[in-house]
Amino acid sequence: MYKILFINWRDIRNPEAGGAEVHLHEISRRIAALGHSVTLLASRFTGAADEEVIDRVRVVRCGGKFTFNFHVPRALRKLASEQPFDVVVDDINKIPFYTPLYVKTPILALAHHLFGRTIFLEASPPVALYVFLSEFLIPLVYRNTKFVVVSNSTRDDMVKRGLRPGNISIVYNAVDHSKYKPSGQARSPEPLIGYVGRIKRYKRVDILLKAMKIVKESVPGVRLRVAGSGDHLDALKDLAGRLGLADRVDFMGFVTEQQKIDMLRQVHVVANPSSKEGWGVTVIEANACGTPVVASNVPGLRDAILDGETGLLVPYGDVEALGRKLVEVLENDALRESLRENALEWAGSFSWERAAEGILDEIGKVTGGTG
Repeated sequence: MYKILFINWRDIRNPEAGGAEVHLHEISRRIAALGHSVTLLASRFTGAADEEVIDRVRVVRCGGKFTFNFHVPRALRKLASEQPFDVVVDDINKIPFYTPLYVKTPILALAHHLFGRTIFLEASPPVALYVFLSEFLIPLVYRNTKFVVVSNSTRDDMVKRGLRPGNISIVYNAVDHSKYKPSGQARSPEPLIGYVGRIKRYKRVDILLKAMKIVKESVPGVRLRVAGSGDHLDALKDLAGRLGLADRVDFMGFVTEQQKIDMLRQVHVVANPSSKEGWGVTVIEANACGTPVVASNVPGLRDAILDGETGLLVPYGDVEALGRKLVEVLENDALRESLRENALEWAGSFSWERAAEGILDEIGKVTGGTG
């Protein structure tokens, strides 16, 4: 059995947890359930205990939202002195931890996507430049490190940045089919579009709001439900008001997992206008509920959607194209049913059990199977 240390900026109970945290939690808890010793080192947040056990995973917290990476080396040494680890899984999700510089234990790096220049859509210029330059050093610091990525797009990006193709494996994201499945009940009687995700600038929900102006001209009574929280929420509410959509858009804020599932079962189509994703977990979650997705044709989303089969892709930033495709799905019952059937079959091929097995296989490769 392996003794594994995962490092990620957030754990699943962090109020700002997103798809990367869901991914890590679903995999780590399944690995722990198999009998392996699993520890997660993550940042503190208001009200959080310094240490707790979540689904058999020991979660140790240090540092804060903006300082966690500086605390990691010392915290890691302290944990390793208490219990030597067989492997450190470095989850590169925001600022890299640069573990190859100070960790002698075998390392497996995990990456969803790197921001690249899209970080300048999200953060202030100084912060964006800091993240951009931090990512710039990854090919140098991690040049001999084995990577696992979640999509072909992320693999291609890593290779383009200078990492060795032979060091990169793909283990796809997944969905919990015991939770995400059709309800068997009728969907909303009114035309309903959904968005699920963190409310960040780079997610470009503003594009979806602008597209709603086009949709409402063709689809009487259409509504949009936006599920998620984030620092861009107030700006989007203001935009909805300026666009005359205040009575057509429901900003739900943070929702529980069950509320999210209920919404995915009720809406007729989900929209994702993001500028970049690692994979798009919410796409597969929607598909598993029998709901097609219309999304930007960008890295990650183009991996999660089979264009014209399980959903539709539109050029990134094209408000008119997004509006037209949403109208098409809402008005064309035959198309929507075809996408629904294909989406269910497509989602069925992704399971967290298979993903956990894939990560364990990669851990076996970097440790020589000595766990």
